[in-house]
Amino acid sequence: MLSESVLNTIKGMLGPSISYDTFDQDIIVLINSSLMVLAQLAVVPEGTKIKDETTTWSEILDERQDLEGIKEYIYLKVKMIFDPSASSTIQAHYAERAKELEWRLHAFCDSMGKKQETS
Repeated sequence: MLSESVLNTIKGMLGPSISYDTFDQDIIVLINSSLMVLAQLAVVPEGTKIKDETTTWSEILDERQDLEGIKEYIYLKVKMIFDPSASSTIQAHYAERAKELEWRLHAFCDSMGKKQETS
């Protein structure tokens, strides 16, 4: 079951201690920007956003465990802005991976929607 905090998951992936909250607002804004893009791609419902560390993945994903790529996508988007790599090669890899995930998540949700329409 997906119940862990969205903010704490992304913070943990970025590296700082989860208890270190100095940059929480910055990270929340970047997470919400990523969710806005995913909403435009019809991956998450329009208006999906987090408020603080109490928002969980199950609230965002509605218990759907088939979209684990969302976690990686949000991490990459936040990482590229919040803590960009000094290496342009690594930064380009992150950007390329994020673009691939955008395509795959959108294609997956689009195909799932079509399957549900025909059922």
